[in-house]
Amino acid sequence: MRKLLHPEPKPTRGERLVTAVDRRLPVSEAGKKFLRKAFPDHWSFLLGEIALYSFVILVVTGTFLTFFFHPDMTEQPYTGSYKPLQGVMTSEAYSSALHITFDVRGGLLVRQLHHWAALVFVAAIGVHMLRIFFTGAFRRPREVNWTIGVTLFWMAILEGFCGYSLPDDLLSGTGLRTAEGIVLSIPIVGTYLTFFIFGGQYPDHEIIPRMYAAHILLIPGLMIALIAVHLGLVVYLKHTQWAKPKRTNQNVIGKPLYPQYTTKSLGLFFTLFGVLAIMSALMEINPIWDYGPYRTDQASIDAQPDWYLGFLEGALRLMPRWETNFLGHTIVWDVFLPAVVLPLALFGVLYLYPFLERWVTGGRKEYHLCDRPRNQPTRTGLGVAGITFYAVLLADGGQDVLAKVFQVPMELITWTFRVCLFVLPVLCFWATKRLCLGLQALDRTRVEQGPATDHVRQTADGSYVRDHSGLSKEELHTLIVRDTPLPLGRVGHWYQPVGRWLRRGLSRWYYGKRIEMPLTEDDRRYVAAVTADPAEAQSDEESSDA
Repeated sequence: MRKLLHPEPKPTRGERLVTAVDRRLPVSEAGKKFLRKAFPDHWSFLLGEIALYSFVILVVTGTFLTFFFHPDMTEQPYTGSYKPLQGVMTSEAYSSALHITFDVRGGLLVRQLHHWAALVFVAAIGVHMLRIFFTGAFRRPREVNWTIGVTLFWMAILEGFCGYSLPDDLLSGTGLRTAEGIVLSIPIVGTYLTFFIFGGQYPDHEIIPRMYAAHILLIPGLMIALIAVHLGLVVYLKHTQWAKPKRTNQNVIGKPLYPQYTTKSLGLFFTLFGVLAIMSALMEINPIWDYGPYRTDQASIDAQPDWYLGFLEGALRLMPRWETNFLGHTIVWDVFLPAVVLPLALFGVLYLYPFLERWVTGGRKEYHLCDRPRNQPTRTGLGVAGITFYAVLLADGGQDVLAKVFQVPMELITWTFRVCLFVLPVLCFWATKRLCLGLQALDRTRVEQGPATDHVRQTADGSYVRDHSGLSKEELHTLIVRDTPLPLGRVGHWYQPVGRWLRRGLSRWYYGKRIEMPLTEDDRRYVAAVTADPAEAQSDEESSDA
């Protein structure tokens, strides 16, 4: 009777459409499964989100700037509101950049917000890649995602270079002239590439429109596609996690995507946006009105690019003069080696490293637990050596500023950095590896004795010792659970192939030195179960069920 008196309302047309689609495609089921996806909770996992949200801010602010910027190299007298430059011949690109700065409401704030977000974007990608490298999150099955991340890194650098070159001011013009010299240094094809890229002899009216198209359309479109694939692989392959109780190599424990993780992530976005907005309002960056328009007859050695290209500047300044003539072609080694060969070699190492480590390790195991950097001393040492190598090049990019500030001859600074470039990475590798082994020894002491307390007692012989307490389950789990492969065995015969000798030699160098934990037989079985390959664990479960 009640149902007759109060009949259920008929579904609307929209509800019927959703029901019809859901019956044919598992939209609601897939959506619920996706929204319940578990994401581990750790501050280091937020570095990738900082890069993502910086990119979102770049897209929004860049869209605003495109409404007012004119990528035209046609020169005319400046008639804008900035009086010190009135009457000076400037390009339309430079004039429109000044118009955005001084005449468009909020234009300077948006310009500086765009620039600060670009610097944070590249920095966040770099630090995110360091986190992945030091924790071993690039290993199987995530090698493809690592290569996508490396591609996004150099595309972000290229995007940043195109962006700060657009205003056609004296600083960006100096950078473009340097880029032209780098392209010209490529043997045989350098001249053809220069005319193809710049549209003629530099400076030409084609380069700014071409860079503008690449900056707002080509590179961002490719980056958006790669970011979508990158995030899709993160969801598909599941996120890595730190070793804690109940976390194994076969599961993922964390907060669901909605609502917990989404709320936290949105809070990070608004915090990042607020910090960048405050920096943009209070901290001046790229004052193109002070630099003035680009002139081919004006240049300064005190011109510094953005930080992510500082290593290239430093490499050019460190390289001694060296030219050769080969079959009528002049090869400018002092530009070609540091500005072309070195960046290609660095990114080549980044691309190949996951596959090199897998070859040295042997086996096809999957890794879903993060390594503590101390448990991989060789990898950690290599990472620190690479950072040191980059830092020396970056510091040398400002050698003239250092010479002026500290009143030191520039030649002395140049030779000091040349020596440091080859000596410091080796020393840092050795020191880092020794430090990691020392931290492993400390972990072993903590497992054997437990952490020290504030209580001191006197022994029978009159000496004083500090009491130790027992480790908690979580601390013990963190210390004993590690997945460090054993070095490959010795080669059976001396006439084995060279590649096999090399592989075993690198394996012993890579994994030979370690501090073993004092584990009982039960502990060893527990660690083996936690770090077991998901494929092997699944096959064991299926065989036990059968």
